[in-house]
Amino acid sequence: MSFLDNLENNLKNLESAEEGKEAAERQDRSRERERAAARAIAPWAEELKKSPFTGELLHQAARVGFSMRVKVHVAWLGSTLRLEARERRLELRPTPTGIVAAYLEGQRETRTEPLDLAGNPEALVRAWLA
Repeated sequence: MSFLDNLENNLKNLESAEEGKEAAERQDRSRERERAAARAIAPWAEELKKSPFTGELLHQAARVGFSMRVKVHVAWLGSTLRLEARERRLELRPTPTGIVAAYLEGQRETRTEPLDLAGNPEALVRAWLA
């Protein structure tokens, strides 16, 4: 192997090592942002999971869905509570400032509004399914 080939290999190794360091730093920054976001929404996510509003919401969704002959599917996706009925979805998403109710039809988000856990769950279900 000649001197120039050896030099070229060394330069390539240095460049790839630098790119690897930069990629690792980007990943670290990304993970730290995700952790900070999770810490910011944690109190609201816990409140959503344990509040009596959520239990009553699930009860009212089943009751109203039954009266409309619609099966309401319930799923927890991480900290988000999703209710699905036919092509409509209601997602309760914790954010750093509170909980947001997002109304979706198909794949399109039609509107969002802040959610008051002291409010009326039946009115929320009826507004979603109407």
